[in-house]
Amino acid sequence: MSEKILLAHGSGSKLSHDLVEKILVPSLTNPILAQLDDAAVFPLSGRLAFTTDSYVVNPIFFPGGDIGRLAVCGTVNDLSTSGARPLYLSLALIIEEGLELDDLRRVIESVRNTAAEAGVQIVTGDTKVVNRGKADRLFINTAGIGLIQEGVDISGSHVRPGDKIILSGGIGEHGIAVMSRREGLEFKVPVVSDCAPLNRMVAGMLKASNNIHSLRDPTRGGLASTLSEFALQSGVGIIIEEGKIPVHDGVRGACELLGLDPLYIANEGKMVAAVAPEDAVAVLASMQGNRYGTQAALIGEVTAEHKGRVIMKTRIGASRIVDLPAGEILPRIC
Repeated sequence: MSEKILLAHGSGSKLSHDLVEKILVPSLTNPILAQLDDAAVFPLSGRLAFTTDSYVVNPIFFPGGDIGRLAVCGTVNDLSTSGARPLYLSLALIIEEGLELDDLRRVIESVRNTAAEAGVQIVTGDTKVVNRGKADRLFINTAGIGLIQEGVDISGSHVRPGDKIILSGGIGEHGIAVMSRREGLEFKVPVVSDCAPLNRMVAGMLKASNNIHSLRDPTRGGLASTLSEFALQSGVGIIIEEGKIPVHDGVRGACELLGLDPLYIANEGKMVAAVAPEDAVAVLASMQGNRYGTQAALIGEVTAEHKGRVIMKTRIGASRIVDLPAGEILPRIC
């Protein structure tokens, strides 16, 4: 097999067959995928969650992860925000002619390892090859299906006055990690992506409380966008405290140097929860007991005032509006 992807790898020829049989399937195989049919067939019953997303990160390898881990984590986390238990994922690859096969193998190995960590199966997929210059090495599209337990009803429109806002850890790490690799920047305190599957943490939270009203992973637009969406969807106000929001020293330093605000920088391994006040302590303890939530903190609360707005109390005692970003802060980070 060639050392690099050729257009013929996407032509349905023997090279296409070899790509699937020798690189993709062996790493991802399971009884459903092994059928190699055009559609995956599996039994399911109950309330389902379904999501899809595409990943175009540049570069495809970055400190703390790569496009393969990002794709699995992003889809798993999107399902988890509905309270679903992620079960099955699809994996579609759009590969640029010239991509080195070793890089593709590395990405697929990362997909396999991350899916195993999350306890999900890749059950169907697709591969396309495009001309050199028509993509940026590799794009990935995923879709995911999860099962929602009886009694779980979580939505961005369910935030209520009095709810406590809990954040699972430090913000801005993914965006800064990707940007630093892309731009060749080095900071005194290195930053790695927080890219992680959060479904097991969410499962623990749901065991701790049936009063979790809303969940969201603050990806593009960061924490600021997520909280603003909560406020707008539910018609409530949200007050957060700057001093309670965890920020990694490297992220803080990079943002001060570059004139960025950590509130608006993307995350790929964080969860924001709106929880009824009587259960906030239990949910916080559950999050802190998970490897990806050790820095979880209660950062604010929901109010019936200033509906649709997020207000931050700063360290110096002032208040400022935290609004949706006017444009793209950092391009190509997911």
